[in-house]
Amino acid sequence: MNALRNFAPLQLNEWQPQRRSYSSHTDSFVPKKLLTIILTFIETLNMDRRRFIQSTAVLAGAGIFLRNPVLANLFPSAPFTIRMVRNNVGIFTERGGTIGFAETSNGIIAIDSQFPDTAGHFIDEVKARNAKPFLYLLNTHHHGDHTGGNIAFKGLVQHVVAHENSLKHQKAAAEKQNALEKTVLPDLTFSKKTKIKAGDTKVRGYYFGAGHTNGDAVWHFQEANVAHMGDLMFNKRHPFVDRASGASMQNWIDVLEKTIKKFDQETIYIFGHALNPGEETGNREDLKKFQDYLDKVLRFAESEIKSGKSKEEFIKSTAIPGVTEWTGDGIQRPLTAAYEEVSGGKN
Repeated sequence: MNALRNFAPLQLNEWQPQRRSYSSHTDSFVPKKLLTIILTFIETLNMDRRRFIQSTAVLAGAGIFLRNPVLANLFPSAPFTIRMVRNNVGIFTERGGTIGFAETSNGIIAIDSQFPDTAGHFIDEVKARNAKPFLYLLNTHHHGDHTGGNIAFKGLVQHVVAHENSLKHQKAAAEKQNALEKTVLPDLTFSKKTKIKAGDTKVRGYYFGAGHTNGDAVWHFQEANVAHMGDLMFNKRHPFVDRASGASMQNWIDVLEKTIKKFDQETIYIFGHALNPGEETGNREDLKKFQDYLDKVLRFAESEIKSGKSKEEFIKSTAIPGVTEWTGDGIQRPLTAAYEEVSGGKN
């Protein structure tokens, strides 16, 4: 565990600016990459030259996540919004995983970074209200829709912090793409828990085991009693289960149980993704509902495997028995993961 420095908090009023947004959906990786380059160039009207250079340099790295159209569909386009959750803790939503943040008297602590362009929007909007520097960037896990924007924080934050397995995955992905120099990796990691003291504001990081990946951190702002779940919480949206990065649906249920027991009934949770805009936060009842969803997917897989269904037949299912609130696209993601987990990887 690494020792971190001390800073102090500042209250922040609520604001909800809106800006044009651009779709991340294309039929293939190449036009998507070209579109992103063009749109990033347009955004230089609102960005300083240094951040523009950093952002365009990392576009290929952000494409690591977007190469897969199934993963790309996890984050639809929407105008960005910043809203306060409780006390000095707020969220930013645009495209990708929900960014959490807290403002202190010495500066800002951010959780996750989405993509280079959207991270730039977040940074610009916060800077417009507060001249204090960014202090820490905390990553919940390694996926590109949560860490692709790390590059936009280069030279802005003192430290980037994540679970040790998240660093391993981020580094491996960057090396595979020959993009280490275009990537900002965590320089501080932890194995079980860590803490940051920001004046009278404390942020604690917890690792409860493998779930969505084997490197998911839960970050808890203690005074505000707000916990950022990252992609351990997909609210009413079919989740991506990254088995290649150590995910386990059964263990995910246990991780959510440990989270519920760790915090209290007043805790507000920030979710990595939500089906409906405005539902990126919730309470322990939402965690319990997602636990129940994951359990029903696993039980459905067990039943269908026992009846002789192949994986190809199973993932054609359009509904999960007993599940009504989790809807929309992407049902094949959890169905595929559940079948493979229950069957031991057999087809």
